[in-house]
Amino acid sequence: MSKAKDVKKVKVTVDHHLEEGVLRKVTVDADIEGKNEKGKIDFAALRSGGFIKQRQKDKFTVRLKCPGGRMSIDKLKVAAQAAEKYGDKFVHFSVRQSLEIPTVDYRNFDGIMQMLETVEQGIASCGPRVRVPTACGGCEYNPNGITDTQRMAQESTDRFFGARTNHKFKISWSGCPHDCIKTAGADLGFQGGVYPVWDEPKCTGCTICASACQEDAIHAHPETGKPIFDAEQCIYCDDCVRACPTLAWQEGKKGHIVRIGGKAGRHPLLATIVAQFVSDEEAHTIIDTTIKWYQNAGKGKGRTRLGVILREEGMMDSYMKTLEEAIGPEKLVSNPPVPQKIVIHPQRNPL
Repeated sequence: MSKAKDVKKVKVTVDHHLEEGVLRKVTVDADIEGKNEKGKIDFAALRSGGFIKQRQKDKFTVRLKCPGGRMSIDKLKVAAQAAEKYGDKFVHFSVRQSLEIPTVDYRNFDGIMQMLETVEQGIASCGPRVRVPTACGGCEYNPNGITDTQRMAQESTDRFFGARTNHKFKISWSGCPHDCIKTAGADLGFQGGVYPVWDEPKCTGCTICASACQEDAIHAHPETGKPIFDAEQCIYCDDCVRACPTLAWQEGKKGHIVRIGGKAGRHPLLATIVAQFVSDEEAHTIIDTTIKWYQNAGKGKGRTRLGVILREEGMMDSYMKTLEEAIGPEKLVSNPPVPQKIVIHPQRNPL
């Protein structure tokens, strides 16, 4: 009986929408990072700069920078004019709140960039770097908003956008526990929260707070009507504080709940909470600390997401020690679990 020969598996990626000579590099007449001395740039560099190759020959989607999903009216008008001139008959709003202009020929990069620059509209990024942060409306106009997510999204964009990391690095800002922006799926997510404090002398026993609480964290005393507070059920939504007519419920600790290590994709992870009620400046310190820890912990590991690294043995402890050095121990969660897998076959893939 003859011996079976070893079979060497080779992964081959083929783009059938590009001509052979155009497959690797194109000549771009625009000031774009990554160009060589001949003006040529490869598609990976273009994608990292916010120019995403489409399946149509020579066509790209241009992703615009929209921190927190916000764009001023003057920028929106110019973006529409640029799309009409250089794109197709539509624009696309990405799931991460960026406005995208599809079907732009790479020969028109210079023209569309010049148009956008007249209103200082920047291009977003892709690839292994810090992406444009997403955010809900926050406390600026949302009645449930606790934190100023729009300001924080802009500030974190100004400070950290484009920093190189092993893989994509997504930051999200949610103003309250509704978590519309899905911080549990971000590499680093911040959710606004308030720990309520009860001032008994101001309380009349009206029971309104017990009715307002949707989490069974407050029950009215059967005789006095005064609240019985179960802190373990509280999700820090601030509903009791807003509902109280006598101001007996007040805001105690207030700030951002911090989640780390979430991601979507083929193998999603649910982020884990590592700190509570951090201030705005502490939040920026956490972002800076996390990026630097990720850059160091990811050396030699290629394109690996933050949450995957945190699941490795000893890595969560290493990260928490680094975080403690940055902001102190007071607001940190004790022994947080690693980011959890969201699986299709739970019987075969236990958490």
